[in-house]
Amino acid sequence: MTGHIFTNFGGSVLAQKICIICVSGVREKLQVAAMIASVAAASGDEVTVFFSMNALQYFVKGQDREAPPEGNFGVLIEKHSGVPPFKQLFAFAADIGDAKLLPCSMALDLMGIKGTDLDPEFGPPTGLTSFLSDISGSQLFTF
Repeated sequence: MTGHIFTNFGGSVLAQKICIICVSGVREKLQVAAMIASVAAASGDEVTVFFSMNALQYFVKGQDREAPPEGNFGVLIEKHSGVPPFKQLFAFAADIGDAKLLPCSMALDLMGIKGTDLDPEFGPPTGLTSFLSDISGSQLFTF
């Protein structure tokens, strides 16, 4: 099977379950995670994104720092006006495709912030154990 949509023997289309773990605070990794989430959500796939560690800091309300680039491509992303920023793509995935954006409860505790301090697209704080129990049968990406 190729592509992101599977068909069963009856010919109906079945969406995939896509789970993404974001732990990096690097622009390129956040950008590609957001691109996967938004395209999959817009295509009808079930998408869940779990944010922890260095990735979570860019989604605090009122925070306007940019994620640092890892290399030249990250600089190009920032300078090119035709590339939607990762925050916009994650918001699109949640708004249009019903993607779940879940913050790690442990990371929030360590950062000293609450789930309500995050951008409005985020769901409730979630523990890693709970997240892992919910992703059975999913295609998993880690950034």
